[in-house]
Amino acid sequence: MKRILLALGLISTLLFAFACERKGGPGAGGQTGPIVVGYYGDLTGRTSNFGQSTKNGVEMAADEINKAGGISGRQIQILSEDDEGRPEKAATVVTKLIDQDRVIALLGEVASGNSLAAAPKAQAAKVPMISPSSTNPAVTAVGDYIFRVCFIDPFQGDVMAKFAANTLKAKKAAIMLDFNSPYSRGLTEFFEASFTKLGGQIVNKQSYTQGDRDYKGQLTAIRSTNPDVIYVPGYYGEVGVIAKQAKQLDIKAPLLGGDGWDSTQLWDLGGDSLNGDYISNHYSVDDPSPAIQKFVADYKARYGNVPDALAALGYDAMKVLADSIKRAGTTEEPKLRDAIAATKNFTGVTGNISIDGQRNAVKPAVVLKLQDRKYVYVETIYPEGMTPPAGAPATSGAAPASAPPASSPATSASPGKP
Repeated sequence: MKRILLALGLISTLLFAFACERKGGPGAGGQTGPIVVGYYGDLTGRTSNFGQSTKNGVEMAADEINKAGGISGRQIQILSEDDEGRPEKAATVVTKLIDQDRVIALLGEVASGNSLAAAPKAQAAKVPMISPSSTNPAVTAVGDYIFRVCFIDPFQGDVMAKFAANTLKAKKAAIMLDFNSPYSRGLTEFFEASFTKLGGQIVNKQSYTQGDRDYKGQLTAIRSTNPDVIYVPGYYGEVGVIAKQAKQLDIKAPLLGGDGWDSTQLWDLGGDSLNGDYISNHYSVDDPSPAIQKFVADYKARYGNVPDALAALGYDAMKVLADSIKRAGTTEEPKLRDAIAATKNFTGVTGNISIDGQRNAVKPAVVLKLQDRKYVYVETIYPEGMTPPAGAPATSGAAPASAPPASSPATSASPGKP
């Protein structure tokens, strides 16, 4: 019996040791060796342009940090996983990055639906996660380990409603949303509430599903109500086709959208049909700031194309994480979490970033006009409480009652000072 018990004890010890070893990984080295960061995004699915641009920005930032000596002499190692743009896959790859690769932090995702699927895994494991560009408010509401470096939909929806009503003088708006997308539904909600509050009228609302290719029925219904503008808060894969079909139906009203339009593939799908449309976005490549122009030049030299907002946000997310590790003096998750939460006035490519009490970034948005395959700067809209740069012409704007102060536009700067 003794021998049996000893044998069972030995087996148990070996199984335990094997399990521990199996759960070890590149990031399990404590406070020495490489700092292993997990990136997850859509690299092969319908929004792969988003995932690849973000990955490019993350890796470029990490390489710059490593070439400058790393963080306290330690090099950053990025482990990337492809979630194929599917929420269930996002949850799976994040679980792998946490349990097997033992990353000290996560960067991702772009699509809010994918971030919402992955965030509970990060929160349960107490691994800090920074989304570069998921704008749905629910993402950071998952828990105190979930952050973002982009503005949120209450602000973005209000920015475009304010631009439509005050700059374009629109009185009537139609909406065409991706019903299955949390991103699209959220922007619709906040645009509609703000536009109505500003005296506008929503004259028609239509929906579609990601992957659809025929929108003429919805667009014909919208055309019959003669709107001044049409708000289409979707992703580039559908928006490009919608724009082309709108022009085929001789719809004159400009389409308005959000940061989900920002992709080189948008122009491949929509072409000249996109001319005269507008989007809210995170930065402008035309900004004369030396820091932004250096980022644009470095990115073009490395990847051969102009960086979109997703690349810039991926870059900023990695830089914010690195700055937080330096301030924390450790990669220990609770202390790192506290350092990320304490981020104030961090100078990023997409603006000065401060993390508020809800773990959201307080920062401005820009409005860009689509013209001849370019995004032309129109104006900058700042959150309430953020002072525009010295010399920027500004006008007051009303903040929506339903949005938190840090998410509400208060001032706009006209062209001449991006």
